[in-house]
Amino acid sequence: MNPYGEPQNARARAQVPGSFAASGPDEDRPAPDAYRRPAGSASVGSAGPGRASVSGAAPVGGRASVGSAAPGRASVGAAPVGGRASVGAAPVGGRAAVGAAGVGGRASVPPVGPTPPGSGGGGSGGGGGGKRPRSKADKKYRRANILTAAAAVLVIMIGAGIVGGTYFFDDVELPTPQAEAQLNIITNASGQVLEREGEPRINVPYQKITLTMAHAVAAAEDQNFYTHNGIDMKGIARAAWNNFTGGDKQGASTITQQYARHVAELKEISYSRKLREAVIARKLESKYDKDQIMGLYLNYVDLGSGRYGAEAAAQGYYGVSVMTGGNGKFKEINAYQAAAIASIIKQPYSNSAHPGYDPTVNPTGSKERWEYTMKGMYEKGWISKEVYDARKWPEPLKKSKAGCTTCWDGKPVGMIGRHVTNELHQLGITDDQINKGGLTITTTIDPVVQKAAEEAGSAKNKESPLYGRPKTYQSAVIGINPENGEVLGYYAGDDPTGTDFAGYMAGNGSGVLDAGGQSPASSFKIYTLSAALKANYSFDTIWNGDKKRANGTSISNAGQDPGKTCNDDGHSITNCDLEQATVKSYNFPFYWIADQLTPSKVVAAAKAAGINYIWNNDGKRIDLAKTDASTWKSNFSDEIGFGQFRVLPLDHATGVATIVGQGVRHQTHFIKAIKSVDPSTGKLTNLKTITKEGTRVFDAAQMSDLTAVMKKIPAHANHTLDNGRQAVGKSGSWELSQKDSSKNGDAWFVGGIPQLAATVWVGGKGNRVALTESSGKKMFGSNTPAEIWKQFLDAVAKAKDWDKKSFPDRQAGGDASLGNGIAPPVVQQPDNSAICDGSIAILCPGQNTNTDNNNTGTNNGGGNNNGGGNNNNGGTTTDGTTTDQNNTTGG
Repeated sequence: MNPYGEPQNARARAQVPGSFAASGPDEDRPAPDAYRRPAGSASVGSAGPGRASVSGAAPVGGRASVGSAAPGRASVGAAPVGGRASVGAAPVGGRAAVGAAGVGGRASVPPVGPTPPGSGGGGSGGGGGGKRPRSKADKKYRRANILTAAAAVLVIMIGAGIVGGTYFFDDVELPTPQAEAQLNIITNASGQVLEREGEPRINVPYQKITLTMAHAVAAAEDQNFYTHNGIDMKGIARAAWNNFTGGDKQGASTITQQYARHVAELKEISYSRKLREAVIARKLESKYDKDQIMGLYLNYVDLGSGRYGAEAAAQGYYGVSVMTGGNGKFKEINAYQAAAIASIIKQPYSNSAHPGYDPTVNPTGSKERWEYTMKGMYEKGWISKEVYDARKWPEPLKKSKAGCTTCWDGKPVGMIGRHVTNELHQLGITDDQINKGGLTITTTIDPVVQKAAEEAGSAKNKESPLYGRPKTYQSAVIGINPENGEVLGYYAGDDPTGTDFAGYMAGNGSGVLDAGGQSPASSFKIYTLSAALKANYSFDTIWNGDKKRANGTSISNAGQDPGKTCNDDGHSITNCDLEQATVKSYNFPFYWIADQLTPSKVVAAAKAAGINYIWNNDGKRIDLAKTDASTWKSNFSDEIGFGQFRVLPLDHATGVATIVGQGVRHQTHFIKAIKSVDPSTGKLTNLKTITKEGTRVFDAAQMSDLTAVMKKIPAHANHTLDNGRQAVGKSGSWELSQKDSSKNGDAWFVGGIPQLAATVWVGGKGNRVALTESSGKKMFGSNTPAEIWKQFLDAVAKAKDWDKKSFPDRQAGGDASLGNGIAPPVVQQPDNSAICDGSIAILCPGQNTNTDNNNTGTNNGGGNNNGGGNNNNGGTTTDGTTTDQNNTTGG
């Protein structure tokens, strides 16, 4: 039985002039004369215990022959053109030597007997008696000969072993190829298909494959296929000559040998490839006829674009079938289409050396190869002159992915495709491996988190805070699991083939674009604070808001100028504490921290948290992994302390996840698992993915100190999460231009909950634009971005039914004396203890009898109240409500 489940030789092969049956009787084989050795061959007779060697080569037209050798040694020099060198038998202990014969001459040696005493040892003059002692050179030469002979014997034995082992142990009973083996399938974390790449293999019985397809493949790959016995000796000789002389490199593999190679790989045997190919090819030819072998080959061959097998290629490239008469749905392939598909086989995929012959990738090269195949079909008589003369290049179909409701085509989630490709490259998986298919890639994308990100961030969604805003506005929403670095949700724009506004990844996944990133503004202060805490700064340090730069200029607070008072308790601007400055987003302490520490220390903290790139003021992207403090010093100024320099939202999201994760950094990634399918066996193998292990980059106690302060910011921005869920946050807004600081061009809100770090950016779609609220007022990070951030986290927490987790308790620390503020004068309080014990409690500081605010310490306006009257950190309080925050928060 053959691989198609039918008796052997059930169908005669296609008869082509000059062909013969590969498995027929001996009389069908070429006559013995066909195998006779041509003139100019060299032959060696049998060797006895001695050795017969030919040191020279037999030339064209000449013959070198060696007779039998006795225990002595017979050696022959080179025979010239037209000459003949012959050696008779050498007796025991004798030696026959022949020099070179001149052109047209003949060198012959008669049987040699023992040398008479006193006679010369050689030449016509002969002199000297006895044996000449062996010199060191002779001994060295003799050892070299012995080693060469031993190596030759070893090679022959190994070759014989390989040939014998292959013949007896390599089975050619072939399984049917797996139907789905070559597809790339990409899913979300829940297993829903996001993308299918490639076409399913469709096995076609060889009897139903049209000769048009078979002949096209033979014309492209092996024009002697129907006349050789599996091994094309002429092709091997031609390839050897070209390789030797520096001509075109040729593999000299017939179609049968190519399929034999597939069989060998299938069986995972590691013998010498060419020997095995040849032997297995002969076994295939002795067991299957030509049509069967061609059918096996056409069902397995890789035809580019992840299409394995001729039927998958025919349907995918041209919407036709290789079945004779078509398959009912698709009509039969024509000669022009068949030739185009057959031409792909030589190189189905592009690489650094050649763009390949896939017509959808390299149409120019494909047409050139197609012309070669068409010419071969005509010259072999497989198409008529009329068909050849009327040839016209067949344009391939455009790819389509109909019928997949969860696939990412045309959807925002499709943006992650480029990140998946980039990550595969990071893992060492090449484009060639990707294009060949057989990969099942499970992404980290959680469908619940992804849906929430798109609904909150896309202006197309009626529930989004951006709905109805100018079409020039764009947002990015990123959700990362702080416990392992998995990207759970990623919204970077509505067009998956357009600009990636979150990661600025090139469309082909080759890397980050040079023109990318946005100014993070005050949201970047989380790294400045991390650097300060590491340097033992305390949140109780005080800072002078009146202090000017060395050049005499004031430090802008981007609309958050505190005036002459910093804190709600009346502290002067000259002694503003770092905690209040963080909550209210004042810039001056962060400028001076960067100045004291140096900008490089702030950059180092940002890099540790997860920032990979920062753009300098000239628009040059600085790769932090490939540079050091010396480069950072010359590219970044003290303004880095409050976020002047552009970063990627995706990088920033990684850093935010590190802070939310209490100082443990995980490598952000989009791939959860990769499985590779062997297209021959269907065996699954798990491939390496990015580690989920984290690295502590910041002290846990210091992070508890930082997040304790950040917990106050959502309330200050009037965007606390539903049901009292604890969250940390930081706003940021950057002015549109230096010339116009009255408008903002970037607005951020970042932070999260213990289960999910959330980063939101709002800016211009393309060029930077002036951002305003629906009211027409200037947009800050604590406005629309904070609304998107809150909607995103609330939706996810509700849908996932997450517990209300808390951040670690605060462990305050650091040196409070490191700021540059002016300490306020100490006011001595009178001793009113006696009065306080009485009824005049109004004179006693620290005691409050006002119950209008229920003395709860909080205010409905969302701010933090210390328990007395109308004192609220969220803004000025009027009649128990908090005033508009547009011009007082965000920063």
